[in-house]
Amino acid sequence: MESIYKTVVIKLSGEALADSQDKTILDQKKLSAIAETIVEASKLGVHIGVVVGAGNIWRGKLAEKVGIEQSTGDYMGMLGTIINALALQSAFEEKGLETRVMSSISVPQVCEPYIRRKAVHHLNLGRVVIFAGGTGNPFFTTDTTATLRALEVGADAILMGKNGVEGVYDSDPRKNPNAKFLKHLSFQEVVEKKLAIMDLTAVAMLEESNIVIHVFNMDTPSSVVSVLSGHEIGSTISKE
Repeated sequence: MESIYKTVVIKLSGEALADSQDKTILDQKKLSAIAETIVEASKLGVHIGVVVGAGNIWRGKLAEKVGIEQSTGDYMGMLGTIINALALQSAFEEKGLETRVMSSISVPQVCEPYIRRKAVHHLNLGRVVIFAGGTGNPFFTTDTTATLRALEVGADAILMGKNGVEGVYDSDPRKNPNAKFLKHLSFQEVVEKKLAIMDLTAVAMLEESNIVIHVFNMDTPSSVVSVLSGHEIGSTISKE
């Protein structure tokens, strides 16, 4: 079986890595499960980039609460993504995957600087590339990072794994039991309806592209392989 896509960017939330019981920022079982998923996905012959958030370590609301101005708070979040990227790299390599961490913020002692042509080279060699450090600029989310990197490396799709949510709804299903599940929708619809599935800036950047976004429940890691195999899992967002 082969992947329906040649190159994908997988967006993971920082919360997906955390231990929900003792509240530590990283959980070994979750890291291992994600690594096993990436291993199975790579067997389909797809080139894989990963963008990870830092919500398990640092959130913008905390910066406001303790009196840290937004730019500094955003940089702190970017540094948090590097910690998560290194944790993922360790988990991936334990499973035998060849991996590179590339950061928009220069941390040469632990990872490579992000250079588009070099990232494409790594992907073409079958290496999993973990994009860290956000965009390198404050005021942008890791959703925007995923979109930007997908456009830069010529990805066909962005896979967004959500925690406990099956896909896109017209309102928050955790707050509204009557929320309607949306199977297929366009980038324009997401922006017009202001659906909170991802940063609207990130969605708007894709309106003229042929990239497809798949939104699905990451609580079932095998969903990644199902999406890549062409099964209709979760919701899809595209130009049309």
